[in-house]
Amino acid sequence: MSGDITIKPDTTIEEIVEKYPELVRPLMEYGIQCMACGEPVWGTLQENARRKGVPNLDEIVGKLNEMVSRKKQDKNEK
Repeated sequence: MSGDITIKPDTTIEEIVEKYPELVRPLMEYGIQCMACGEPVWGTLQENARRKGVPNLDEIVGKLNEMVSRKKQDKNEK
């Protein structure tokens, strides 16, 4: 997958949604809003987590990157 990004706390929500739309649902489940009225929410992952009072951002970032890695592995195995 060309143009892959590593998700970090300072990665923008727009960048994540654009590159990995499959992460919208997990983000919402973690309490991080990434869509409002069908449009991406602006700001970084860290800013949005702070706004929503999400305390375990590092854990979430790790899980999101694991999901991306698994998807890449699955594609490479096909």
